[in-house]
Amino acid sequence: MENSILLSIKKLVGSGEDNNDFDDDIITHINTTLSILQQLGVGPSNGFSIEDATATWTDYLGNDHNYINMVKSYMAAKVRQLFDPPVQSAIAEALQRDIDRFEWRINVAAENHQREVSAG
Repeated sequence: MENSILLSIKKLVGSGEDNNDFDDDIITHINTTLSILQQLGVGPSNGFSIEDATATWTDYLGNDHNYINMVKSYMAAKVRQLFDPPVQSAIAEALQRDIDRFEWRINVAAENHQREVSAG
């Protein structure tokens, strides 16, 4: 999968890697999601943001790949919800349930990871 945060999320939300018309909007939503992830205990403690397609998942998480796929899926769902919310209420509710589950699981994984790091 693409290592660029922007390009991988654009692909997952169906924006198309070659279409740059909505990059500013998608970058804003990615940065919002990165802030939420930081509050959940994922990523650098001082936060992280992107400005373009050069920022990578490795820049964000380093070599810590404990929950990278879950983070990618969460970010795609959250950005989709913010960028192109579903019109049908049943789909919107299902997307929100997925986001809620990802947030809970990411929080648990981050807490477990912190305990492992602290224990040495």
